[in-house]
Amino acid sequence: MTANAVTDRLVQHIVSVRADDLCAQTRDSARTFIQDSLGVALAGTRVARVATLKDIATRWGEGSAARIWGTGERVPAATAAFINGYQIHNQEWDCVHEPAVVHPMAVVLSTLIAFAESQRGIDGLRLMLACCVAVDVATTIGRAARNKLRFFRPAMCGALGATAGLAKLLELDRETTQSALGLTYSQLSGTMQAHLEGSPMLPIQIGINARASLFALDLARAGVQGPRDFLEGPFGYFTLIDPEWDPSAFDQLEQRSAICELSHKPYPSGRATHGGVDGVLQLRASWPFALEALKAVKVHAPPLIVQLVDRPARADMAPAYARLCLPYVVATALLEGDVGVEDFEPAAIARDDRQTLARKITVVRDDNPALNALAPQRVEISLHDGTHRELDLPAVLGAPGRPLSREQHLNKFRRAASAAIEPMTIEKIERLIALTDQLENLAEVGELVDALLLRGSA
Repeated sequence: MTANAVTDRLVQHIVSVRADDLCAQTRDSARTFIQDSLGVALAGTRVARVATLKDIATRWGEGSAARIWGTGERVPAATAAFINGYQIHNQEWDCVHEPAVVHPMAVVLSTLIAFAESQRGIDGLRLMLACCVAVDVATTIGRAARNKLRFFRPAMCGALGATAGLAKLLELDRETTQSALGLTYSQLSGTMQAHLEGSPMLPIQIGINARASLFALDLARAGVQGPRDFLEGPFGYFTLIDPEWDPSAFDQLEQRSAICELSHKPYPSGRATHGGVDGVLQLRASWPFALEALKAVKVHAPPLIVQLVDRPARADMAPAYARLCLPYVVATALLEGDVGVEDFEPAAIARDDRQTLARKITVVRDDNPALNALAPQRVEISLHDGTHRELDLPAVLGAPGRPLSREQHLNKFRRAASAAIEPMTIEKIERLIALTDQLENLAEVGELVDALLLRGSA
């Protein structure tokens, strides 16, 4: 392969794809996951730290170009992207591309809508096209990686994808598009240390990289030249960030539609906890047993699951840590029959029954050699009387191999919107569903933000 062949191919894809290239399945997936992302962003307004971040952001400058979703404050576009990106990801409820280990829509959608609202005159079809291109870019770069996660790929790949989407919104030429991507690469940030510790910095890294995409666009449009070899150069992405990579991930770039490969997250917790939840709920539905009879639950899973969510439950753990603690999340599912946003409040986390049950749940690393695989998994349940059941999970609920039905998707959406800091009314929820269902016909993206307001207008 010639030097920079992958970079050239990526840039060519960005500038060449057109709305007419989006097949019916691609458009349907785009509507679904835009809708899903807006729903979880509304739920994200309930997190107390949003108010702190808004207060901090007022020190970065004034403006009214865009709005914060839910509450409607008018702020600069970069601030809107920062806060809205944080709101999408702050409860770990947003969609994910499993092979890439990337949550693409958090950075992508928050950035694109903030920019579109600031520009005015951008319609729903252009937003859809930009989202699809952005997800193609973010997930293809992520899919190429073969090494263990060290940097926070959702934020970094998401930012490169968002920049590609911005370039598509504006129909930038090839040179400016490549420059913008290089300028974004030069600002990428975020490591897995925040994930390891369950630090609130994890979703903040989403917001930081959303802002970086907009800064890069401004610089590129002003004629500032960014690094050209941002992927394959001696100090490019695939040299420093994900150095064990396979260029064959780019082979189907023009033929595949990555937005069709996204996984729903039925529960507001790390995707790596979902296999355990899926398994125990299925097993208990077919094999009812009293929790007092439970001896042990074992989740046999690839090494990435161990890396991401194999951590001990503690009564004083922070909500961000609890969402990434498989024993706690699975214990909650067994006790409640479900997992919801309220299960990550301090009082719920500290409950003795959850903490006691969590100690019976363990993660066992299987022999899968892939360091970025989230499936397959196997869940085993053993009772004190010696009985034992197990369930293989080639795909976890919400993945393309086991997708949510339309009804399940909308149930999640309504549940998320109802969990906002001020629960959205039924009428407004249905209005938002109707708008996103007809996204291609939306004359102005600002109308979508209008529909996100929890009360009145702004």
